[in-house]
Amino acid sequence: MEYLTSNEIAKIWEISSRRVRKLCGEGRVSGAIQKGCIWLIPNTTKKPDEFRRGRKSNAGEKMEK
Repeated sequence: MEYLTSNEIAKIWEISSRRVRKLCGEGRVSGAIQKGCIWLIPNTTKKPDEFRRGRKSNAGEKMEK
């Protein structure tokens, strides 16, 4: 099994390396291991689904008086 760094995975998954490290820290990337301050991720691991909460938009609602 070959391991890739968070920077290499970020390019493959087309997201930021910071986001990859955050997902690894949350335990959402299967098989990821941390060596010192570097995350090593198996090259066969798939990108986890996004479950960001974010803010809810009220743009479509109009205020009635």
